[in-house]
Amino acid sequence: MSMPPPSPASSSTSHTRRELLMAMAGVAATVVLAAFDSTIVTTTLPRVAEALNGMALYAWVGTGYLLATAASILIFGRLGDMFGRKPLMLISVSIVALGSIACGLAQTMPQLIAFRTLQGIGGGMMIATAFAAPADLFPDAKRRVKWMALVSAAFAMASGIGPVLGGAATQALGWRAAFFISPVAAAGALFLLARYFPRIRPIHDESRKVDWVGAILLVLAVGCPLAAIELAFAAGDHAHPMLGLALAITGCAAIALLIPIERRVAAPIFPLRVLSGREPQLLNVAAMTVGAVMFILIFYSPLLLQQVLGYSPSQAGLLLTPLVAAISVGSIINGRLFPRQTEPQRLMMFGAGLLAVGSAMVLLISPGTGPWWILLAFFVNGCALGFLLPNLTLFMQMLSERRDVGVASALVQTTRAIGSAVGTAVVGILISQSSVLDGVRTGLVLCIGLAVACAVLAHRVKMKNLATPREAA
Repeated sequence: MSMPPPSPASSSTSHTRRELLMAMAGVAATVVLAAFDSTIVTTTLPRVAEALNGMALYAWVGTGYLLATAASILIFGRLGDMFGRKPLMLISVSIVALGSIACGLAQTMPQLIAFRTLQGIGGGMMIATAFAAPADLFPDAKRRVKWMALVSAAFAMASGIGPVLGGAATQALGWRAAFFISPVAAAGALFLLARYFPRIRPIHDESRKVDWVGAILLVLAVGCPLAAIELAFAAGDHAHPMLGLALAITGCAAIALLIPIERRVAAPIFPLRVLSGREPQLLNVAAMTVGAVMFILIFYSPLLLQQVLGYSPSQAGLLLTPLVAAISVGSIINGRLFPRQTEPQRLMMFGAGLLAVGSAMVLLISPGTGPWWILLAFFVNGCALGFLLPNLTLFMQMLSERRDVGVASALVQTTRAIGSAVGTAVVGILISQSSVLDGVRTGLVLCIGLAVACAVLAHRVKMKNLATPREAA
């Protein structure tokens, strides 16, 4: 297949190794902040909802954040391509920090939902820019993959530490204290980014006039279907199927309008060329399958461990730790193997196959299963995700034109989020129609099928490692 031409001289050739290391430390700190922002409150929310007398609105604290993040990633990915990523990263860190402080000072549940939704916008901006930033510093994909492994490892480890920090702060100082952890982390990220991340001039040959109509339609196209899933399949009295149907129709209409508009405007917010080839299309379908499997495991494995196997919440949390921690192990191994591969999609095939094996191992867990098998099963799944998550982003960057790196990276993050929403909704329906054990086990069978499908899709993606000039280490 034809690959985009190598990008022009990058900042990696004009900055010292120390400067690049410190710049990537700033990116890693930003990713850690994004992980903290999305996970610290998970162990705190029950106490928050009780204190603010808002159990009826409990789900919307998380839903508002996730919807705002998913709907904004693509827009900020494109704006990063047009105007540069450093300003957006600095703004996103500031939004998340200020939003977290506002959450800690919230007096009612609607206030908390509003502030978390604001944080979701900052989180979307942060994810869209931070995961694309390594491409600005390292145009050579063989060198970049090692730094992508660092970013993925930082995100995975922070995602595992976040709930523990949130729970410890809540237990020791009260629930409001948990919201003041992110601002402390933000201070370090702001310093590193402002001091060391270079202001790189975007490579953009189109008009920089923002496509506001396309941006609005893109938010509706992504946000409405996800909100429809949440509303249509919510538990009990919180389900609103007709409103969910209306939102789904709105989302479909937005997609139908978006495509012809983006073909006509000079500088589309979502340039359709990023999906014009067969490989990008296959990668984004694969991202949906990975997102579905990952979040089915994250959301429903605790339910299996607690309600079926009888573990306490703290014990279940410890048993699930390898699922997140091992992502960094897989990412590091992937980063070491990638430069040696002439056809790097084989690493994704391996990761998908390993994910199918790991899902099967979780499926075999029963009331008599020992803890070592459970730990091993989640470790295998974590390693598998380490071979998939970095490569999905890296491959999209390799396949895209230099001017579209941000929006291409954001697209694969968005499709993964869509897959996670659909996957968790489907398993939730299965549980509601049967039992926790039967529903989760059926969901795990679905995970095996999706992982195998991902392996097939990865096999059909034909990639070649780029032979770009490599600067001295």
